[in-house]
Amino acid sequence: MTAILSYAAFTETPEGGNPAGVVLDASALNDTDMLKIAADLGYSETAFVVARADAANEYDVRYFAPEAEVPFCGHATIATGVALAERDGAGTLVFHTKAGTVPVHTEGVTGGITATLTSVEPHTEDVPHDVLDNALDALGWDTSELDETLPPKIAYAGARHLILAAATRERLADLDYDFEALKQLMLDLDLITVDLVYREDETTFHARNPFPIGGVVEDPATGAAAAAFGNYLREVGAVTAPATVTVHQGVDMGRPSLLTITIDSERPEIRVSGRAVAM
Repeated sequence: MTAILSYAAFTETPEGGNPAGVVLDASALNDTDMLKIAADLGYSETAFVVARADAANEYDVRYFAPEAEVPFCGHATIATGVALAERDGAGTLVFHTKAGTVPVHTEGVTGGITATLTSVEPHTEDVPHDVLDNALDALGWDTSELDETLPPKIAYAGARHLILAAATRERLADLDYDFEALKQLMLDLDLITVDLVYREDETTFHARNPFPIGGVVEDPATGAAAAAFGNYLREVGAVTAPATVTVHQGVDMGRPSLLTITIDSERPEIRVSGRAVAM
């Protein structure tokens, strides 16, 4: 029988954060099995882990949303890192994902373990005007409601995300979008989420992440988007590296989450840290 664990990531309490399924031994499962488990759980993602026989503390990890496999998932990575640390002790792990190799460092004791993932090499790209117009139409946003200091971009750090910055917290709080229209746009552009953000101060942000391609209206905490966003901030000159940025997500859903982003000045990869607790 396959043991399926449930963790809330980027939180210190089971009532907060983003729930993730974790299967620490998926060696007997095929793609159909994994998709069914993810769909039955209904979390935004479930991680499926297979230990590598030829390397200690190295694992092949795949991520499934209720409707599809995704190349990388940050919150399920944090959850899996904590689950392995609780089972085997804290330390450094290496996850081999479809997006690439992701080191995960864990520290602390059970009930208080923090996991830090290091992203694959990130990049950003410009958003064509027609894509931006279609995204704003699907969201019900107007160009006048965007923060002019944070330009729209598509950002990648293991998965692709469209980043749009709201000029006010009120605009971010009022999320009521066309699910099918945004889903189709995201499928056309190979986007995993749309990362909607609001800047509170120089290093504090609020975020919401629609995730219709996974069959989920909104993600309470999105580690992959946070990694992509960290590099975005560096590339558009919104922060001066080295920098540490905090992102509050899930607040408007009643599942408050806290993600910490570390942006280096000497290496391109972004680190994202957070707690996770068993549910």
